[in-house]
Amino acid sequence: MANKRDYYEVLGVSKTATLDEIKKAYRKLAMANHPDRNPGDKAAEERFKEATEAYEILSDDKKRQAYDQFGFQGVDGAGGAGNYSNTYRDFSDIFGGFGSFSDIINNMFGGGNFQGSYASGGYDSGEYHGSHQGSSIRYDIAIDLATSIKGSKVDITYNHYVKCPECDGSGAEKGTNKITCPTCGGKGTVVRGNGFFQMRSTCPKCGGSGKIIEHPCKRCNGSGVEKKRETIKIDIPAGITSGSRILQRGMGDAGINGGPSGDLYVYVTVKEDPNFVRKGNDLYCKLPISITQATLGARVEFENITGEILSIEIPAGSSTDKLLRVKGKGVNPQNTRLFSSKGDLFVRLYVTTPSGLSSRGKELFKMLNDEIKSEIRPKLMPYAE
Repeated sequence: MANKRDYYEVLGVSKTATLDEIKKAYRKLAMANHPDRNPGDKAAEERFKEATEAYEILSDDKKRQAYDQFGFQGVDGAGGAGNYSNTYRDFSDIFGGFGSFSDIINNMFGGGNFQGSYASGGYDSGEYHGSHQGSSIRYDIAIDLATSIKGSKVDITYNHYVKCPECDGSGAEKGTNKITCPTCGGKGTVVRGNGFFQMRSTCPKCGGSGKIIEHPCKRCNGSGVEKKRETIKIDIPAGITSGSRILQRGMGDAGINGGPSGDLYVYVTVKEDPNFVRKGNDLYCKLPISITQATLGARVEFENITGEILSIEIPAGSSTDKLLRVKGKGVNPQNTRLFSSKGDLFVRLYVTTPSGLSSRGKELFKMLNDEIKSEIRPKLMPYAE
């Protein structure tokens, strides 16, 4: 564990990277270090293994969440060399169906690849390179501590691209169909050069789809999608921590040419509470008590952050900063598979002094002072924050 590099550092991405960014970073590293391209190069093979392990963890939402919370201990056994061979066999998943590096080289200038973008406010009309998954979207939400502990259902409103209802995502005017590209004959690729050196590349006319739109849909201008503002309800699981992500599969931008939709990632920030502090699964609060309650002892009731009324026994002779524990009244952990138990509530006492006493009250306190014989020159105590 001590010699392992952080998975985000391995792939060269930030901790807020989307799945598409993680795939892109892994693809680049795997292309450079794949064993088929570097026969006998142990260093390249180790770099490939390291990148593959990082990708396996960060591309899986549950594994990534466990890693973000607990580091390598949270995913111990979920990745590593033991799973290298499986990932090697499934290498085609990240490179669009080609298993070995030689296959990739032979095919990398053909096949589906989307060059369009949502960034300009829509798809680039007519620039579709085969089917492609839609972009994933990030949405940030801030919730209070009580909501994070109890869990809730929350409405969020966001913009994303959906299939055009007029052409059902085809991009072609209703009643018309796409036609075979005359440049590539429907193959999606063209061969350039002659003699010994030839290069296969994506068809510039159809963008690799093998089809062109002769009569574009007027509603979406041939893009097959339109922008939509949508409100959906998401579940905030009880015990969620700040920085966690909630995955809404298929709720991102629509795919291209029949490709699947992207995902929606909801990033959660938990706001500070004025009366309660969370540390792990434990909660801490400060409870004011009177000087008589502290001296004589008492049973005091107060409201927990969840709204539950709790009763606590104040021992006689208690002083400010005395810490009392209420077992099982902390936070129920979100991920019970990590064998975390429900936390406790720790109550820190704060002894208050009375103000605005009547003459009778002052007289009683003078009598009390004479009784306990307060020292005129008390000894200093060790200082601690």
